[in-house]
Amino acid sequence: MATQKKRIRCSNADRSSAASVPPGRQPSEASEADGDFVDGAVLRITMKNFMTYNYIVVRPGPNLNMIIGANGTGKSSIVCAICLSLAGKTTVLGRDDKVGGYVKTGCDKGFVEIELFKRGGNVIINREIHVENNQSVWRLNRRTCNQKTVEEEVKALHIQVNNLCQFLPQEKVGQFAKMSKVELLEATEKSVGSPEMFEYHCELKNSRSKDREMENVIKERTSYLEKTKQRYERHKLDENRYYEKQRHLNAIELIEKKTPWVEYETTRNELEGVKKERDKVKKQLIVLKQAHMPMLTKLQSIEEQLKPSDAQMKAKSAAIKEASSKCKQKQDQLDRMHKEVEDIKQEFKMKQTEEEDQRKRIENIKLMTEDLKVVLAEVDNQPDVTPRISEVNAELRHIQMERGKVEKEKTDLRREKDNLSAELRMLEKKLTDMNNMMTMKEEKLRGRHRDTHVAVEWLRQNRHLFSGNVCEPLMLVVNMKDHRFAKYLENHISFNDLRAFVFQRKDDMDKFLLEVRDKMSLRINAIIAPAETWSRAPPSRHIESLRRFGFFTYLRETFDAPEEVMSYLCQQYKVHEIPIGNEQTEAMIATVIEEPYIKVLYTKDQRYAVKKSYYSNITSTKNTTVYPSKYLSIAVDTEQKRQLEQQLNVCHSRLRDIDERLNMMQKEATGLDRRDNELLSEKKNLLELKGKKRQLEQKISTKQDRLRQLDHSGIDLKKVEAETKKKIIAVNSKKTAVVTALMEQIKMQAKLTMEKEYLALEMTGLLAVKTKLENVCREAANGLKGINQKCSQLEESTARLKIQCKEIMKRAKSICRMQPDEALPRNLHDAFSKLPDTLDELDAMLNEERSRAECFPGLSKKVVEECNKQEQEIKELEQELTEKNAALTAFRQKMSEAKENWLNPLKQLVEQINNKFSDFFHAMKCTGEVDLHCDNEEEYDKYGISILVKFHESSQLHELTQFHQSGGERSVATMLYLMALQELIRCPFRVVDEINQGLVSILCG
Repeated sequence: MATQKKRIRCSNADRSSAASVPPGRQPSEASEADGDFVDGAVLRITMKNFMTYNYIVVRPGPNLNMIIGANGTGKSSIVCAICLSLAGKTTVLGRDDKVGGYVKTGCDKGFVEIELFKRGGNVIINREIHVENNQSVWRLNRRTCNQKTVEEEVKALHIQVNNLCQFLPQEKVGQFAKMSKVELLEATEKSVGSPEMFEYHCELKNSRSKDREMENVIKERTSYLEKTKQRYERHKLDENRYYEKQRHLNAIELIEKKTPWVEYETTRNELEGVKKERDKVKKQLIVLKQAHMPMLTKLQSIEEQLKPSDAQMKAKSAAIKEASSKCKQKQDQLDRMHKEVEDIKQEFKMKQTEEEDQRKRIENIKLMTEDLKVVLAEVDNQPDVTPRISEVNAELRHIQMERGKVEKEKTDLRREKDNLSAELRMLEKKLTDMNNMMTMKEEKLRGRHRDTHVAVEWLRQNRHLFSGNVCEPLMLVVNMKDHRFAKYLENHISFNDLRAFVFQRKDDMDKFLLEVRDKMSLRINAIIAPAETWSRAPPSRHIESLRRFGFFTYLRETFDAPEEVMSYLCQQYKVHEIPIGNEQTEAMIATVIEEPYIKVLYTKDQRYAVKKSYYSNITSTKNTTVYPSKYLSIAVDTEQKRQLEQQLNVCHSRLRDIDERLNMMQKEATGLDRRDNELLSEKKNLLELKGKKRQLEQKISTKQDRLRQLDHSGIDLKKVEAETKKKIIAVNSKKTAVVTALMEQIKMQAKLTMEKEYLALEMTGLLAVKTKLENVCREAANGLKGINQKCSQLEESTARLKIQCKEIMKRAKSICRMQPDEALPRNLHDAFSKLPDTLDELDAMLNEERSRAECFPGLSKKVVEECNKQEQEIKELEQELTEKNAALTAFRQKMSEAKENWLNPLKQLVEQINNKFSDFFHAMKCTGEVDLHCDNEEEYDKYGISILVKFHESSQLHELTQFHQSGGERSVATMLYLMALQELIRCPFRVVDEINQGLVSILCG
């Protein structure tokens, strides 16, 4: 069952001994002749290595059999054996999903065997279960078979282990009350109804669905028929429009056929006109050619006279060009000589400037030498600086040594700082990893309960508002010492407390709830820690006294938590009193739970709670599976985290000390550098003063040497001037010869130019006559060319029109589908006679017909085909609907007959169940009714059985549900309903396991 089960423990039964059998019937006395047993009744159940039993044989009697025993003694094991031996599914039992899980722990295989009564020979079913492959070996009447054969045999005996009205295991007792009305009706039909009743019910449910489908199909086809008719009417209109359009298209076709014939006639007329004009132009061309010949002859004569003069003209032009070239050469030579004279004069001026500069340099050197001698005299009068230079050198050596010591100490400090930084990074990484684990806890909290996570963030930002300690939710502050124990603590503490905040002071809790729950509307839990601390409360017994049972620690010792949290857990959940055991504890559990001081304990995978009734002094135990941890398995070693934080603080402190010492060393080094610079500057000045005299003497000597060199390298201006005049006279002599030759060339060029001009005058007269003749001939040639071009164009037009006429004729006959040598048919001739005879009129008429045809867009022959198709489809649909309506009427008639065959017997059956059920309740001075429930008689899948009960005179009849009645009331109603069914029809047997479990809470006070 979904809720945790409580088992009443009465005694410690020997699980390996055989169960007691009813008085008066020994195993061998299960005779078939006594008539008490019915076919399918259980005569014997044998179990070996099955669940709690090593080996046992149970022989139930023919009437009521009750098995009473303490919790865990194997009552339900017998029920499981009945189910599994009758080929029932493990899901019926609601325990282990695998059949191998029903074999006793530590065994490789188990064995169950059941003997069923049957007239003519009992049925023995044997099932051997193997753990390794979770398989079973079946035997029927000592012969090996498969499971299907066993299921058929069980079904033939009317045994239904999957029907809660016949077979009700322990885990399914609560589910009986959870069954819906429909499920209860089906189970009742299977259990006490005739075989045909449930089949009729299933047939009606399926038929109802089919009826809806048929009705929906008819509605759909009817709707489709109406739409098809509407479409047909629309297409009929389109059909009429299509024929109207065809009339216009036929007229267009006729116009298009006549158009090429009219084009042909027009082109032929144009061809005749072109031929006449061509002949006229040819005659004009002959007359012009005869008048043009004399002028061409005279023009050729003038051209012959001009050829010699033209040759002479070219020769004179070449001679003039050559004379001009020679003049230009002489002129260029004369310009170069002018440039040479200017260069000689410029060189002389540069010599004069150089001599002046040298004189000035000599005067400057003399003045600088006198100044240096004055400075040298002043230096000779100053004292000796050598002793002071020695003192400065000694102090510089001392400063160098001190600076070396400082640098060495700085290097040692930096090395130590680097080591500390590396250690700091390692510690910070470890601490970050631990904090990341806390972050994972927070992420789990946010995913499971976002409001609590929001409240945690608010608390961290506003912790200063509280005067006492405020602890974050338990799942964040509790730290497991070993993650393996997290599942025990998490199973022991409710999730509402795991997400609760713990407060030291009540006023702080009220303030927190006001802000977070009332103002922020967050759903959170809060806890006030006990006024007196419980965190160090000692357990009632030392753990050493429990080691003989396999216990090795208390739950409190497996985790760390803040003082307030630990105090609350000790007070509320007694974590200091909860021992944790191992496999040894699980093996000795029967002995352990007898210890009076142990109320709650944990083994490796189980939690046991032990209670003792105040009234009956009966000890009851409740065991639940310990589920894996979801939230507390992430463990952080708080002691290690505290040590890491201390180490971090020490590292930070040492780093600050090193930084301070480095700053001091840096200041000391800066002072030494400053003093060093001062001494170096002073030393430089002293050395400069000491070497100044030597430098002055060297400079004076250098200046005197330079002065002597300048005196020896003087320039003789008179000599240079005479040489310059001599060079200019030589160049002028050359210029005179060049000028004479230039004048001779100029005279020659003038003579040739005059001769050329005379020759040009003679040629001008001839050229004037030639030009006049050429103009006359050009005009005549242009007229001749125009006439010739016109003649050619007319020839081309004649040829083009001939071709065009042939093409138009060919196209016209092609459009009219005529042979090349065929004449125009009479029918076309008559049709063409009714149309206009000009192209413009035909075009106008064609455009009008096309415009009218375009008024009917989207129409084609498919419209006519679609209209005919829809007309046929309408006829078929009407025929189909007639057939489907007839089929629906026949189907509903058949359903009505099936309903009578099912509903009338069902009402009688429910009435009989109601009478028996009411009588049983009346005997207890209570009221109970069983009613057939249905909202709509045609909804066969909604039929159900409603159980109404009243256990108190002051109350009203209420439907039996899992919520309204108590556990005991539901159990009584269930048992009485099954008894009512038993009174109606005797199925082979009925099994109810732990029917009184709903009364446990009452029995245990």
